Amino acid sequence: MRCFIAIELPEEVKTHLAGLQQSLKKSRADVRWVNINNIHLTLKFLGDIEEKSVNSIIRAVRGTCKNHKSINIDIRGIGTFPAGRSPRVLWAGVSNNGELLHLQKEIDKEMASLGFAPEKRGFSPHLTLGRFRSSRGRDELMATIDMITHDSFGQFDVRSVYLIKSDLKPSGAVYSRIAEFHLDA
Repeated sequence: MRCFIAIELPEEVKTHLAGLQQSLKKSRADVRWVNINNIHLTLKFLGDIEEKSVNSIIRAVRGTCKNHKSINIDIRGIGTFPAGRSPRVLWAGVSNNGELLHLQKEIDKEMASLGFAPEKRGFSPHLTLGRFRSSRGRDELMATIDMITHDSFGQFDVRSVYLIKSDLKPSGAVYSRIAEFHLDA
């Protein structure tokens, strides 16, 4: 099964992001928009895992989360990966919070001890809003992004992290929670 470890968003933040997506859609850019209910903050993508690994993953993540207190994060800014003329991903930023970065690093380290490749790139916390399919309408969309590049789309306290299963369907990914891990410290 295809899995990842992530933070889910509260409804208030999803509402702000849904409004943002609606505003950006006016550009008619050729973007495949992420379903608002599927937007999350990925801490570690695990990929395809065997069912027999799930209990080890749960124990490792639970142990890590017990050592962390809730984390306040701010959804702020909007941009693209890569930056520049040929972007592929449109994202909303997540405040570069030291506690969040520390949690992600520890989860990555624990998963590496279970045989999952450690991240080679630095952690860049973001929420994927859409993926560019072509350059159609891109310039108009980028002009809109330039006007709201530093706007805030909500804050919230992260109290839980989730192990999530992703089933890829022709209509898009369907996510289901496997386990919840409370930040307890």
